[in-house]
Amino acid sequence: MTLESLLQVASFGMETAIMVSAPVLLCGLTAGVLVSVFQAATQINDAALAFIPKIAAVVLSLMIFGPWMISRMVSFSIWTLSQIPAVTN
Repeated sequence: MTLESLLQVASFGMETAIMVSAPVLLCGLTAGVLVSVFQAATQINDAALAFIPKIAAVVLSLMIFGPWMISRMVSFSIWTLSQIPAVTN
């Protein structure tokens, strides 16, 4: 295995991990910021109010972006498995 092939596999893996996790993390972050601004404006200090919208946003983003995330991970897996013969030489 050459250094170039190792770097190619690692960079494609990191890119895939970032692309797959970004939509869910960004939706959760956006919901958290909006709830925090709402709580600060209304001075409501309820712990459940902070978690329920974040959970709903994450579930909604998984339903929306789920098929794309799975296809991205499948293409990475297929590409990784196709690289096995080149790595073993």
